[in-house]
Amino acid sequence: MLDKTGLTVAVIAARGGSKGIPQKNLIDVAGKPLIAWTIEQARQANGVNQVLVSSDSRAILDTAEKFGAIGIERPEDISGDTATSESAWRHAVDAFEARGNPVGLVVALQATSPIRETSDIEAALTQFHSEQCDSLLTVAEIEDYFMWKDDGAGPESINYDYQTRRRRQEIQKRYLENGSFYIFPAALLRATANRLGGKIGMYVMDRHKMFQIDQPEDVKLCAVIMHGYGYA
Repeated sequence: MLDKTGLTVAVIAARGGSKGIPQKNLIDVAGKPLIAWTIEQARQANGVNQVLVSSDSRAILDTAEKFGAIGIERPEDISGDTATSESAWRHAVDAFEARGNPVGLVVALQATSPIRETSDIEAALTQFHSEQCDSLLTVAEIEDYFMWKDDGAGPESINYDYQTRRRRQEIQKRYLENGSFYIFPAALLRATANRLGGKIGMYVMDRHKMFQIDQPEDVKLCAVIMHGYGYA
């Protein structure tokens, strides 16, 4: 049984470098810096004791602290393109615990997924505890999701047979990992260097919350969705 005693902390990993959008975590999205949306959602969530932001960028850390998070300066050796999110999360947790704050659970949130609500974090934590999960990921249910590939020999259906297309009611439910956030004990992260393990739970989010910001056109798309649903 993994030890889950201690504080529940939200950890947001936000590097300064970005190839798709320069200074992506600080761009304006629906009237706020991108990272501010995730910080505020986590800070307002019942069950989250503290919000940490891990970054190699002083500008990001300053912005994070302005919006109420604790900034954790990330070392250069775990700040490059090949560094894992797990390494950043663990460093942030270790740094926070070194200040005398025992961490039980980590809610690891993706700053580039601003389309979520505080209620999502709260409901996912409730589900994590009620189902006695060891880890949890957020997903979106997908319907009529027919995939194709083309390796040069012509298009080929992957997850269904186009010659015997089934009715929608007969298709098994499938879920897409949307990356919005994960919940896991600090003990699991330390033992496996992985965000998932043991009994895994899935928290199903509304489909419109699956969109994230990776390319410039995503900024306008996410802002439109956020305004349309009254989040901004």
